[in-house]
Amino acid sequence: MNRIRRTRHLFWVIFFDFLAAAISWSLFYLLRKSILNEDPTGFTITTLYGAFAVGVLWVIFVALASGYWDIAKQSRVKQFLNGVLTSLIHSIFVFFVLLLDDQGVDNYTAYYRTFSTYFLVHLVIVSIIKTIELSVLKRYIRKGSISYNTLLIGSNKKAYEIYKELQESRFTLGFYFVGYVHVFDKTKDMLNDELRHFGDYHNTAKIVRRCNIEQVIIALEPSEHKRIQQIINILEGMDVKISIIPDLYQILIGSVRVNHIFGVPLIEIKQQIVPVWQSVLKRLFDILFSSSVLVLGLPFFITVGIITKATSRGSMFFAQIRIGKDEKPFVIYKFRSMRTNAEKETGPALSKDDDPRITKWGKFMRKTRIDEVPQFWNVLKGDMSIVGPRPERNHYIKEIVKKAPHYRHLLKVRPGITSLGQVKYGYAENVDQMIKRLNYDILYIENMSLVMDFRIILFTVLIVFQGRGK
Repeated sequence: MNRIRRTRHLFWVIFFDFLAAAISWSLFYLLRKSILNEDPTGFTITTLYGAFAVGVLWVIFVALASGYWDIAKQSRVKQFLNGVLTSLIHSIFVFFVLLLDDQGVDNYTAYYRTFSTYFLVHLVIVSIIKTIELSVLKRYIRKGSISYNTLLIGSNKKAYEIYKELQESRFTLGFYFVGYVHVFDKTKDMLNDELRHFGDYHNTAKIVRRCNIEQVIIALEPSEHKRIQQIINILEGMDVKISIIPDLYQILIGSVRVNHIFGVPLIEIKQQIVPVWQSVLKRLFDILFSSSVLVLGLPFFITVGIITKATSRGSMFFAQIRIGKDEKPFVIYKFRSMRTNAEKETGPALSKDDDPRITKWGKFMRKTRIDEVPQFWNVLKGDMSIVGPRPERNHYIKEIVKKAPHYRHLLKVRPGITSLGQVKYGYAENVDQMIKRLNYDILYIENMSLVMDFRIILFTVLIVFQGRGK
């Protein structure tokens, strides 16, 4: 029911954002007549079309700026500051698309005046509407109409104190505590009289699913901190927000992110790996780049396929099931570099140096990474990205997770044709090497950006031309 209410509130927020932008454009249209010394005229159908287009465009800009992400928890001050930047970018876009060729503008001074007028009108109106929206949402939280099912992990003094403090501020943060789990059996249970006890923390995943938990707060004593990584691994891949109550050391080194200046300090485990706008740009780049490669390189790919077919028996392509984003399986394509049915007798096996299963032509393709080229089709389909952790088979994922449970962190993003792990480490010959390469891939995910993607692509191109693949 909480999710349904929040969805309904989000719909109205989006509607009023659209309305605010449309009103801003309409008011600017009237002011523009005065700025350009034109005869005042009433609204036309073109004006209404413009207001509608600007309203839709503004909603898209807010969405790309993650403005609808956890909107009920946003700070009004932070929202206003983000709105200034988003409004500026939006106004620049509108200026170049709708105002630059305005027939009534014949000098730069008029351009500056029209742009600044639209920006200020838009900023004032949308800021007022947004402030009202957030105030209404905060009121719903205070009334309990909007809340988040919350599970507390911990049962000692720290957990008890945090629970009491959060209970006092629940009308601003919206936490609704469903219950708690303990970490160590031989510790004093101080929450038993306050909350429902769900038992040991190993049951956390089941509790989250059964009770529709949306927020998990980890409140452990310093002696229990070694369990934090295990708890995060248990929750990996689940649609739940995770926050950790910091100790003094973490506060001093600056790892605490405070969303509410008067609230309880929380270290929030990042759920949104990159901003929405970066995700959209990354996907657009993937589509444009892979389309260009497949079209322009078609004659070359046909030649490679013919050579592959002519130098060994079997199909020119190799297809295999790999695990992609959100643990969804997909079929990956390569130019075949091994003998047909190479694993028929051995079962799943990674390639090694001087692997007898690899054909002579296959060795050349692997050194130059030509065998990976058909994966641009996987990118176009949306199974993969140009840059991202290399996808693995389910068999090896199970083996890796036994030794490195944090591997599942990689499954939050689309796998890639190339990766930081591939560039820095190369192909892995066994599970232990996969785990070593994993460190680079984790580093990539924690620092994902378009700039890093371009750098990895450049390093990959260098490896291809130098023939340093494997």
